[in-house]
Amino acid sequence: MKFKERYLSGEIPFEEIDIYIEKWGNSDETCTLRAYLGLSEEEEDVWISDSDEALMELLDRQRQG
Repeated sequence: MKFKERYLSGEIPFEEIDIYIEKWGNSDETCTLRAYLGLSEEEEDVWISDSDEALMELLDRQRQG
C-alpha cells in the first residue's frame, strides 16, 4: 500500500512520509516520488510549493469527507 492510502485509512501518522521518502531514495524504483507515495499532481504541487503541513491538511480533508 502506498503512503497516501495508509495515511488516509489511519494506519500510519503523517510523519511516516519521511520513511517512505527514504525508502524510495534507497530503492531501485523507477517511478517518481509522487507515484511512489500515491499522491496526485495537485497534492504534490501543494507539498512542494507550500509545506508538509499544507499537504497533511489537504489529505485530512479527504479523510473527513
